[in-house]
Amino acid sequence: MQKNSQPDAAPILQDLTVSLPPIRIPTLKTVNDFRQAVAALGLELPADERPLSAAENSPLAAPLIAGQLRIGNRWCIHPMEGWDGTPGGQPSEHTLRRWRNFGLSGAKLLWGGEAFAVRPDGRANPRQLCYRPENEASLRTLLVEATTAHTEAFGAEATEDLVVGLQLTHSGRFCKPNRSDRFEPRVAYHHPTLDAKVGIAPDDDRPLWTDGEIRELIAAYITSARAAQTAGFQFVDLKCCHGYLGHEFLSAFDRPGPYGGDLEGRSRFIREIVAGVRSECPGLAIGIRLSLWDTFAYRPDSDRSTPGVMGPGVPMAPEEGQLYPVFGADRANPHQIDLREPVELIRRLWQEQDVALWNLTAGSPYYNPHVQRPAIYPPSDGYSLLEDPLVGCVRQIQAVRQVFQHFSKESADSRPVFVGTAYTYLQEYLPHVAQALVRHGWVDSIGLGRMVLSDWQLPAKILAGKDFTADKKVCRTFSDCTTAPRNGIISGCYPLDPYYKNLPEAADVKRVKRGAD
Repeated sequence: MQKNSQPDAAPILQDLTVSLPPIRIPTLKTVNDFRQAVAALGLELPADERPLSAAENSPLAAPLIAGQLRIGNRWCIHPMEGWDGTPGGQPSEHTLRRWRNFGLSGAKLLWGGEAFAVRPDGRANPRQLCYRPENEASLRTLLVEATTAHTEAFGAEATEDLVVGLQLTHSGRFCKPNRSDRFEPRVAYHHPTLDAKVGIAPDDDRPLWTDGEIRELIAAYITSARAAQTAGFQFVDLKCCHGYLGHEFLSAFDRPGPYGGDLEGRSRFIREIVAGVRSECPGLAIGIRLSLWDTFAYRPDSDRSTPGVMGPGVPMAPEEGQLYPVFGADRANPHQIDLREPVELIRRLWQEQDVALWNLTAGSPYYNPHVQRPAIYPPSDGYSLLEDPLVGCVRQIQAVRQVFQHFSKESADSRPVFVGTAYTYLQEYLPHVAQALVRHGWVDSIGLGRMVLSDWQLPAKILAGKDFTADKKVCRTFSDCTTAPRNGIISGCYPLDPYYKNLPEAADVKRVKRGAD
């Protein structure tokens, strides 16, 4: 990519720090209390007085056009790994239940539903769904579960504006295809702090992808995309987020050859996958879930923690003077977010390769979860709070707003569509903020992850004008859905979903949490 293709520089979003203890959102009794709490933190975040129903012309009920796709409303369900497929990579009863719940949600954009590994060795856990020729037929069962449930809940014609995709991935550095307690990493480059986290010695080049192996992997993505299209999915998501391989290539500054160096090289991996899918799967739409920025990896500071107590997070900085490999931030100061390259990447993939769907996130759950998934209760492999989680929510919301503004002068049907992230922690005030964000033009669609594990009908309730808090299913970010898979246990909402609460695995999660406490 040529230097003169850089977009006009937007104001750089500053990394924020806020004193603790955090504001407890359930103690805020009114939306005005919530607004005052946000303002007290020095944050800008709009919140409408009350959520409107679809009958009241809620902005969240408005349809959305993304290329050739017509999406019936502004709610989106994020892809989530359940650690609950079969050892061979097919869906289990747990997987199918989750997809059925996605169909019941009322959301009209089901973004991938699941992280689907394009090869067995690319799985992030031994029970992740993956491509094998014998698994192709099982992909159809996922789609049938979601669409059948959607039809049963909302009527025979409801699937006409329901858009369902499949997220394609290779877990790269974070592969665990055979054992939940052992990484088997494949990496784009040696990382100064993350290599040790996954057991790579500084002088061990065996985990590095060769250029020839990368081309073989690109072919595997295309094969999986073809299987998804045959099964009936309307789009595939080519995953470029959260530290997985597609994301890691974007920070491969020091990798020699065609897949590293400048942004032209670092984006070659994803651009070649897009080109291959376009060629081999005509009519299949493409989306990308992108980590807009990253920052330092963090670790618990065990030296300052009491035995058995989770330590505060500290950044794992490289040696003095060494530039940190990070996408969407200043390499000399990774706390400083710089969205110029992410905007340039989006613009190029939109203008040159017609990638219309973008799901924007940040960071990684493996090494900086406070950035990626703001929560009041950290997962078992995390660290104690660094900031009020509201700060993490607003940081992501404002970043998406900045990206949106780069394309806002273009008409709605001739620009990319952007899905936002990091709303779950808003809890009772999620619909108030979501409605305001869409109404003010900060984002096109509201993406939900953890929240729909506890209350999978939340979008439908909001659009029907119901009080979604009445049945006490609001996610409180206990992080059990992350703690469980970090310890080889299937993922789900153990505190609030009776289905998981009554499983034998619930006792295992409690034991893990007692150990972490």
